[in-house]
Amino acid sequence: MEKKLSDQPSTTAEKPAAPAPKPLRADAQRNRDRLVEVAAQAFAEAGVDASLEEIAKRAGVGIGTLYRHFPTREHLVEVVYRREVEGLCQAADELAGLHLPDVALELWMQRFVDYIATKRGLATSLRLLLTTNSTLFSDTSGRVSQALRGLVEAAVAAGTIRADVDASDVLHALGGIYSAPNTPDWRDRSGRLVKLLMDGLRFGAREKMPR
Repeated sequence: MEKKLSDQPSTTAEKPAAPAPKPLRADAQRNRDRLVEVAAQAFAEAGVDASLEEIAKRAGVGIGTLYRHFPTREHLVEVVYRREVEGLCQAADELAGLHLPDVALELWMQRFVDYIATKRGLATSLRLLLTTNSTLFSDTSGRVSQALRGLVEAAVAAGTIRADVDASDVLHALGGIYSAPNTPDWRDRSGRLVKLLMDGLRFGAREKMPR
């Protein structure tokens, strides 16, 4: 009697699923979170060449702890950048729930200045990551513009900014902050530019509001 096809042994061995990474202990997770927080500040202040030894020292851990969590500088850069994108997107929802739409938009744009400061510091390594197989940019692409679009559309719907505003134009205007010279007063000037931009966005709405 011929064996049924289903009775025949499979010639293709299935690869076992990769084990899920073990969750970090609470103290290890705190160390990792602190390292990422301190690294974001250091990269914003000193650029991507910020000393890893100094980052570890400011985080209150040894350099060996840093390398256990982040084997390479590029790994740390990628985690910091993902954290910044995630924080910026979360801020959009949080601010929208706490403030009037135009106020939420302005506060988010001020938060965007901090994001840009960190991104400028990471620029060299981010360009390097573009040449690797990192999923960083495919994972984060569009998330910031989507967060801004939601805030802009809410402010337009509420009548607190002019109705002809396009979120992509606002993002383009904010992008000018990135290319501004890195002078000591860069952050203060960027904050003033955000206020100037908001004045322009509100101007048309104020003209159309009933007196």
